[in-house]
Amino acid sequence: MFANTWNKIISWFRDRSERNRLVRSFNESAREAFVLGEAPAMLEASISRGDPAYKHAFSRWMYSGFRIKIFTGRLLTKDEMIFIGNAILSNEQLVRRLVVLGWDTLEIHGENATYGCKWKLADHIETINLLNSW
Repeated sequence: MFANTWNKIISWFRDRSERNRLVRSFNESAREAFVLGEAPAMLEASISRGDPAYKHAFSRWMYSGFRIKIFTGRLLTKDEMIFIGNAILSNEQLVRRLVVLGWDTLEIHGENATYGCKWKLADHIETINLLNSW
């Protein structure tokens, strides 16, 4: 019984480490793309509370939101935030990785973070293709 509990505790730290690595990797890539002029705005990922209505079987108990803040020097329009959100959601491998690591909400915010857009990640996985391939 003790070994089972211990293994569960260890898995929590491994998941936390993987989540932090993904955020760090995203931020490093975003900074490099901005510096090289490949991206017109600076993006920064962080972990947020998420939306409790978007919970799924793998959701973290707390902090289940993957937030991307966009620095442009001006307010973003809703269409611009939706465009960036759709670009993230079109990468099915990234969406699957986010879900497996316990995120359930994708949030896109401007630099002032007073408003933004959010998506339920589980709605953006091609489960029909997965089921048909079995």
